[in-house]
Amino acid sequence: MDNWILHIETSTKNCSVALSLNGKLIKIIEKSSENYSHGEQLHPFMKKLIDDSQINLQKLAAISVSKGPGSYTGLRIGVSAAKGLCYSLNKPLISVNSLSILAQEIEAPKGTFLAPMIDARRMEVYTQILDNQHKVIKETWAEVLTENSFKDYLSKNNILAFGFGSQKTNGLIKSPKFKTLDNPVEPSAKNMVKLSYKKFMNLDFEDVAYFEPYYLKEFYTTKV
Repeated sequence: MDNWILHIETSTKNCSVALSLNGKLIKIIEKSSENYSHGEQLHPFMKKLIDDSQINLQKLAAISVSKGPGSYTGLRIGVSAAKGLCYSLNKPLISVNSLSILAQEIEAPKGTFLAPMIDARRMEVYTQILDNQHKVIKETWAEVLTENSFKDYLSKNNILAFGFGSQKTNGLIKSPKFKTLDNPVEPSAKNMVKLSYKKFMNLDFEDVAYFEPYYLKEFYTTKV
């Protein structure tokens, strides 16, 4: 049976859509813009993706969306589009953590933990800790960066930090076990394929009516 899944990633500046078949990437369209122009780009990107792939929307088995954390506006646009498709096509909704998506881009040797980071505000980042097999060691949290950040994990392992936001650690965390990837990377829909297909096969779907993006930042207040 052909299981086509449409993937939508809008948690950062990268507006990214991809199409997969039975867990394999077929096509991707994406563009990173400083203006966060997801509102203008997302629907044309989806239409071109479907048209170029010459499949009918009804053939989709599910819609997959990045749930956050990330940009409030970007997440709202992506989730709204995904839910709209699920309602109109009567298809299930899959959600994937944006940091887990980002981590799929990076390979690391044994003994190195991955710390994907998405910029939050000031000296704060959204992050996770994963092992080199992309298994989550510590779930998503908001970290206000200090020289002691990640100290507990650095006692026994190296850490590789990456993603927009990781540059905030430069010169701050001085442990020789803590490294930052030079080239910033963003979450991409192509890296949703494996994670989404696993959830699809496990029938791990969201309640379309009640699903909301995982903003995370709503749980943190700023002193005035």
